[in-house]
Amino acid sequence: MIVVRELFPLVSVDIALFCVDDEGLKVLLVKRAEDPFARRWALPGGILKPHLDDSLMAAARRVLAHKVDVELPHVAEVATFSGPTRDPRGWSIAALFYALLPKDKINAVERNKVEAVEWASASAPGHRLAFDHEEQLHAAMQTLRSRVEDDVLPLHLLPRKFTLTQLQKVCEAILGRELDKSVFRRRLKGSPDLIELDEYERGPQRPAQLFMAREGFKF
Repeated sequence: MIVVRELFPLVSVDIALFCVDDEGLKVLLVKRAEDPFARRWALPGGILKPHLDDSLMAAARRVLAHKVDVELPHVAEVATFSGPTRDPRGWSIAALFYALLPKDKINAVERNKVEAVEWASASAPGHRLAFDHEEQLHAAMQTLRSRVEDDVLPLHLLPRKFTLTQLQKVCEAILGRELDKSVFRRRLKGSPDLIELDEYERGPQRPAQLFMAREGFKF
């Protein structure tokens, strides 16, 4: 049974949690266990709890803490969605955030007993999403792509040590297209966010130099 709220808007947070694996850009979806939209897939989210959350960001991190058992390096607000029809319970406000999970931490996602989780293709999730989460996912992806288009490096999606080839593949997964290797490498020269290491990773042709993100780097 859905309880309709009449006095105050329902305030919640939703999170588009992204990672990149060998298949491309993925987003975490959860199958809802309760109404509204029970058994429908959705972005992870939760209701604002004023006695626990001193901000919407705090609420987003609390929700994520129930889904991922590692501290996420980057969480940012995308947009606010509101209106009388987006939630069957009544007038509601939802703050959308996106978060980035490094490739080597994908298995850190916890599976609650009352819900199923799935890493789905961000561009084609394969499910009809609850609420207005399809619109939210599109907005989060556009924000992510805009950052990369502006030459901000998505280093939070990479392991602690990575090669430039791995970095290029992550950028390509976000943008949805291949990048010219030589042009990409030229754009990286002199980047203050990359630290060259005197370490190499064996490759099919020759060893590839490893890099790290600058401490305090922000996407």
